Amino acid sequence: MDVFGQPATTASLERRVQRVTDEGIETIDDCVAVEEPLEILIEHSGGVEPLTVTMRTPGNDRELTVGFLLAEGIVSNSSELDSVTETLVDGEFHNQVVARLGDGIAFDRDAFRRNVLTTSACGICGRASIEQLVTRCEGRVRRTKPISLSLVQSLPKALVTQQSTFATTGGLHAAGIFDSSGAPIVIREDIGRHNAVDKVIGFCALSGISPTGDHTALTGDHIVVVSGRASYELVQKAIVSGLGTLVAVGAPSTLAVDLAAEFGLLLIGFTRTDRCNVYTCQEDVTR
Repeated sequence: MDVFGQPATTASLERRVQRVTDEGIETIDDCVAVEEPLEILIEHSGGVEPLTVTMRTPGNDRELTVGFLLAEGIVSNSSELDSVTETLVDGEFHNQVVARLGDGIAFDRDAFRRNVLTTSACGICGRASIEQLVTRCEGRVRRTKPISLSLVQSLPKALVTQQSTFATTGGLHAAGIFDSSGAPIVIREDIGRHNAVDKVIGFCALSGISPTGDHTALTGDHIVVVSGRASYELVQKAIVSGLGTLVAVGAPSTLAVDLAAEFGLLLIGFTRTDRCNVYTCQEDVTR
């Protein structure tokens, strides 16, 4: 298939495998998570140019695109996008999405490239990236109420109960945004943990309920939950989106902890039904 050809229409496909156990070997059909490229293009100033290619699980690609553009600071709110459209060839979607910037919205591809290199690099470069965030965000995260340990510890189970493709493949990450009472607003799955977060951010922006969109229904009292570890880039996405708490099933990195502390993001890792580690803002967690 052409790398940007017609994508799979499901999040998983069957592959013939040999299952090896103590009882012997059997040939079965096994469900495997789909991974395919998505190319994001930017239309501005009368032209179209490629921005990036991300490996993702097909589905909710417009949400992924909008969430990515917001998290990377290419746009500051959804109103700066005139349209986000899927590329069609003979009526079929072909793994490309074009985001059209509004009139007068500047796009600096070189600055975007520098930001990508910075966020993927060492701690020293990471410090420079933190300073860039200061200029993009309006101070520290704003939470108005504490969060209880019992609520925190209930969130991974609430997330996994809606991970339908993970249940059949074991191969996808998930992210969800929950309100302050623990009710889910949106949950998405993807082969990449960062893509899953972009999808939930994009959903909120496209639905008009994100602080990066036109309305302010989401606040610092809302929570983003991720099924894996908490990397620097996931913390950055939460901060840019105005979310106040990030709960991870896995471990955070040192830079993720430092960035969360810098901006007052409540960061919790190794979250289970009976335990968790609170890395920042411990005073905002109650028993």
